[in-house]
Amino acid sequence: MDTKTLKLYRKRLVDQKTDITKGYDKTRSQGKQVDSDVSHDPVDKAANSYTKEFLFSLSNKERDEIQMIDDAIVRIDEKRFGACIVCGDDVERKRLEAVPWAKHCLSCQEKIEAGII
Repeated sequence: MDTKTLKLYRKRLVDQKTDITKGYDKTRSQGKQVDSDVSHDPVDKAANSYTKEFLFSLSNKERDEIQMIDDAIVRIDEKRFGACIVCGDDVERKRLEAVPWAKHCLSCQEKIEAGII
């Protein structure tokens, strides 16, 4: 993959990481706000607890996405981006456009999901 294309993917990944981080910060502050809402009604306490748990559960997905983005940035820096980490074939461009942190070609991803790999 040429340097210009790699730079575009890197920028896109960094921008996506920034968006996720901003969203996480917003979720965390909303969770703190829910935590500070003091109520003596058991139904309100349960609703607040559910809301707080839901808000913080989003962070697991976000952490996973940030890790995948960081891994993709490392592959860009090491000039390995765009190659499947299992078979070494090129990851399809359409796949990289949809999921820029993809590390498997479609064939290997299907095998992983089927439990073959």
